[in-house]
Amino acid sequence: MQHIDKPWGHEKIWAETKNYVGKILFIKKGKRLSWQYHEKKEETILVLSGLLEVEFEKEGKRQTIQLKPGETFHNPPLQKHRFIGAEDVTLVEVSTPHLTDVVRLEDDYNRE
Repeated sequence: MQHIDKPWGHEKIWAETKNYVGKILFIKKGKRLSWQYHEKKEETILVLSGLLEVEFEKEGKRQTIQLKPGETFHNPPLQKHRFIGAEDVTLVEVSTPHLTDVVRLEDDYNRE
C-alpha cells in the first residue's frame, strides 16, 4: 500500500489498475483540500469515520454539505469541489485512474 503524506493529512493507495484507483484519505480536523476540478477523473467517496464537509459547485453556486460515516458523494468530471475535515475524517475514494488530473483553483498550501 503506497502512503503519501499531504499537508492536510495523508492518503493510501490500496488499488491501482488501468481502469480504477482505490484510496483511503485521512483529513485532519480543520484542514481542507484545494478548491479544484478534474478534467477526466470521476470519483466517489464513502466516509468511514469522522465528519466531512464537501464544498462543491452546482449550477454556478457553491454549496456545502456534511457527510457522516456511511454517507457517500459522487464527483463527476469538471465539477469544482473540495473536502474539509470538520473532524478528523477517514474516507475511501474510488475513481478513474487519472491520478495527476487536478486543476487547483484555490489552495491553502500554495500548491500549483
